[in-house]
Amino acid sequence: MADARQELMAVNVHAAAKGAAGDFRANGKRLLFAGFLRAYVEGSDDPDAALEDREVPLPDLSTGERLVLTALEPVRRETRAPSRYTEAALVEKLEKEGIGRPSTYASIIDTIVGRDYARKNGNALIPTLTAFAVNQLMEKNFHDFVDIGFTAGMEASLDQIAKNEVAWLPYLEAFWRSETGLRTRVDQGKESIDPRLACTLDGFDDLLPGRVRIGRYGPYVERDEGGNVLRVTIPAELPPADLDVATVEKLVRRKTEGPIAVAEEPETGTPVYVMDGRFGPYVQLGAAQGEEKPKRVSLPKGLKPEDVTPEIALGLLSLPRHLGSHPDDGKPVLAGLGRFGPFIQYGSEYRSLTKDDDVLSVALPRALELLLAPKVGGRGARQAPEALAELGAHPKSGEPIRLMKGRFGPYVTSGGINATVPKAIEPGTLTVEQAVELLAAREAAGPPVARGRGGRRPSGPKAGGPAKAKAASAPKAAGKSTAAGKSTAASEPKAATGKAATTRTRTAKAATPKTATAKAKTPKA
Repeated sequence: MADARQELMAVNVHAAAKGAAGDFRANGKRLLFAGFLRAYVEGSDDPDAALEDREVPLPDLSTGERLVLTALEPVRRETRAPSRYTEAALVEKLEKEGIGRPSTYASIIDTIVGRDYARKNGNALIPTLTAFAVNQLMEKNFHDFVDIGFTAGMEASLDQIAKNEVAWLPYLEAFWRSETGLRTRVDQGKESIDPRLACTLDGFDDLLPGRVRIGRYGPYVERDEGGNVLRVTIPAELPPADLDVATVEKLVRRKTEGPIAVAEEPETGTPVYVMDGRFGPYVQLGAAQGEEKPKRVSLPKGLKPEDVTPEIALGLLSLPRHLGSHPDDGKPVLAGLGRFGPFIQYGSEYRSLTKDDDVLSVALPRALELLLAPKVGGRGARQAPEALAELGAHPKSGEPIRLMKGRFGPYVTSGGINATVPKAIEPGTLTVEQAVELLAAREAAGPPVARGRGGRRPSGPKAGGPAKAKAASAPKAAGKSTAAGKSTAASEPKAATGKAATTRTRTAKAATPKTATAKAKTPKA
């Protein structure tokens, strides 16, 4: 199909009025030959009219011609910062630059996150100040080794070594021991790199006289205050893009003015402070004295330090709260705040509170309701079953009878007893009387039989004892059987899956279907 031909035009207009001047530009486009575009007119009964929509006509103008302004319409346009990398976008970038292989992409991302070079915020990867410092050090002293072209070239060289096209020993000798090799560069760097300068970040001139540095316990801002050096810790969750003058002044003010006392402990009168730490804001009971650390509780997610009231501060310090005793065995039921958020604890059982629950006001009935539900999320946890209907109260116990949607089909439950609904009964027509009969039959059958590994019933003594002894007493027969198995397997041809050869034909706005052909391996004689 023939290519389309278009004529692009541009007009520069100089405007001046009342001592002010400005330059404007207008772009136009005219279609000289439609070519393949005529075949891509969709949803239109008039192809010629649709093609006209692709044109941006400009009037006939000549150089130096005076124009008359008939209307002026200001249009505001704002540029947006480029989107942050996600794992998928980073892998796509690595593939485009020829860095890594599909088998190494997961380990690359794990290294970036594990070494605190980036933190995940949803799907986005947010770089840290530590990554800025490492990148700055490598760019200044080992630029050749962090260049994208060098990394992609190394990948190609390693592929050639794997194919026996390049000898591996001379390559490693040149890479490691040559005059420009890595070992030589590292030895030179040990003598020339100043650690004091290496841990000071460039690119934060707007914070002067403050300096952003990386220390043993994380990033901090350092500046001179009246002849003294003031160091303020930068919160770990603060992205480098949000580190501006106002934020630094706020951190410095908190450092110089000291922690904010929002309440006093009623019994002892000890002040309660709201403070900022490396891992976020928290409340603290009293001041630190020597090596003994006072009680500290992190603020729940979404709660800002300025929103902490005396009631909230004292409530957080009272955690874990004793909600009451469990009606079954009298063990305490607690509400607390942990690493993964607020939770309910009953012995070794834990349940996370939902976003609608408040750890400071949740009561015992709500906690018991959460404990009745199976664990949701986490390794090995089951998804909470869905309640289809509530049939009524059990005539003997008075407990509610519910129709549930389970993993293996619908079932009824009441008082901790579950009974599967037979396939012959339509769940929507199930009555209370039928549910009571199913529950009674299930209770009379006793607890379910424990199954062995893999869902199979545990084998009896015949399968467990003598069989093993018999197998142990005849190792030769087992060996012959294995050898015979190998011989049989070797004599049968294996079905091999060959790599698919794909042919792609590119056309404008159209893609031809791919055809894959697999090559079958011929068994060797």
